[in-house]
Amino acid sequence: MADDCLFCKIAAGEIPVDVVRETDQTVAFRDINPQAPTHVLVIPRTHHRDIGELSRDGALLTAVLQEAAAVAELEGLADYRVVFNTGEGAGQTVFHVHAHVLGGRAMTWPPG
Repeated sequence: MADDCLFCKIAAGEIPVDVVRETDQTVAFRDINPQAPTHVLVIPRTHHRDIGELSRDGALLTAVLQEAAAVAELEGLADYRVVFNTGEGAGQTVFHVHAHVLGGRAMTWPPG
């Protein structure tokens, strides 16, 4: 756990959130600033700065993606988007890797 990491504190249960699903490896919770009717973040319980760092642990990366799919199914989403922002210029504001599961409205491309 990184001492100053918001998502590490959430994963440890130190900060309350609206949890959607939990496993021994991941926590999925509703985004406090949703960008779609369904906007759930899926995080690994262990600290990894970004998707590049997480990609070195294939089993955990798979677990995060499986949870993103499970969240979409639980939320009744047939169509949804999974997004990883990597780096400040790409919109990453919390430097603990997290997947955004977005759905419940038409997703245009390019996003924004």
